[in-house]
Amino acid sequence: MDTRDQFIAEFRGKTLGVITSQSTTEESFQNEVLRPILKLQNEIICASFSNYLKKNKIDFSNFSLDKKMKTIDNAVQKDIKFRNALKGMISGLFTISEYEIYTNNSSNLNKRMMSMLVERLKSQVQLFENPVLK
Repeated sequence: MDTRDQFIAEFRGKTLGVITSQSTTEESFQNEVLRPILKLQNEIICASFSNYLKKNKIDFSNFSLDKKMKTIDNAVQKDIKFRNALKGMISGLFTISEYEIYTNNSSNLNKRMMSMLVERLKSQVQLFENPVLK
């Protein structure tokens, strides 16, 4: 397991964000683990959302900006299958010790994870105008 954990930690890259002595365990986990994984997995997450739009026959390009934002929120927050797929894309890059931290506080960490993921998709909304996957 040490080999996998070491590879995963090196592969993901450095901590993103500031960690201080006042940082909570959740904040530290967010900056040390979640942010680097979300950055690394950005392309597959975006491709997955494009596929979600296609699979569900959502004509995203004709939506108003407000409706696009709501569609992103609904896809990630309310479509349990899609949400679980996204969680898998992220949690698959946890080390064993990170997974233990995650399982001990999964509810709060899932909220942080999904919130960050939604913001990441919203900030790249223009990518979904003309879906990549045909």
